[in-house]
Amino acid sequence: MGRYRKILVAVDGSESSRNAFRQACRIARDDKSWITVVTAIPFYQDQFDVLSTKENVGRALKEEGERILSDIKKLADEEDAFIKLRLEEGYPSDTIVDVAEEGNFDLIVIGRRGRSRLERALVGSVTARVIGQSQRDILVVPSGTSIGWENVLLATDGSKYSMAATNKAIDLAKSYNGGLKAISVVDVTEEFQTEAPGAVEALVKEAWRFVEDVGKKADAEGIKTETFVREGEIFKVIIDISKEYKSGVIVMGSHGRTGLRRLLMGSVTEKVIGYSPWPVLVVKT
Repeated sequence: MGRYRKILVAVDGSESSRNAFRQACRIARDDKSWITVVTAIPFYQDQFDVLSTKENVGRALKEEGERILSDIKKLADEEDAFIKLRLEEGYPSDTIVDVAEEGNFDLIVIGRRGRSRLERALVGSVTARVIGQSQRDILVVPSGTSIGWENVLLATDGSKYSMAATNKAIDLAKSYNGGLKAISVVDVTEEFQTEAPGAVEALVKEAWRFVEDVGKKADAEGIKTETFVREGEIFKVIIDISKEYKSGVIVMGSHGRTGLRRLLMGSVTEKVIGYSPWPVLVVKT
């Protein structure tokens, strides 16, 4: 089934990470999952020559990390959630990935701030690196939003990475007695449409095959499914559809450890995560 049993939540003291933790608690209540919360403090030993300065900086960083986790513990008490806390030293993305691998977690949950246009446009270096380096599924949660597995939007392009996302989306919809919407987007320029209308028609036909395959798989599991094919800039179409149907979560596929390159410099995944008003689940093969 699609439920997650071991959840790792990465926090940094921001309101977005607090909300991500609350959403992880919601998942844990539904799935009877285990939650571990990790925060990372940066290395500092080699940055200073004076011993007293090292000690002061180290103490301050540790106290800040402990404050962050203490705040999370208070939220856990409010949520009536049993959690494990981990304060680690190291670069945040590396630490998150290492802890997830060592603990064999099913899901990593990370917040997304999105206060400014730039923050909405970019995933953020830590989140991008976690997605690029980890083999675990990652749920990116924007500030002020809630997870909703009952209304899943799947974005597919027919690749093997989308196949993994398809299987997870179907599992989640089945586990939560929810509905599934599947979309494939054809992104071609006006010049291409003018010069090669036949090629565009072939791309649209292929896109319909992608979503119809999803529909057949979902129907076999008794899941109510709607399928869509649209033309336009991929991330914008996905976001527009998600708003139109008030999706509870957007599910997308991604490469495994080589995926970092695909997440930099304006890739579809990065833009969807950056602009989505809903949580985005990135599924790994």
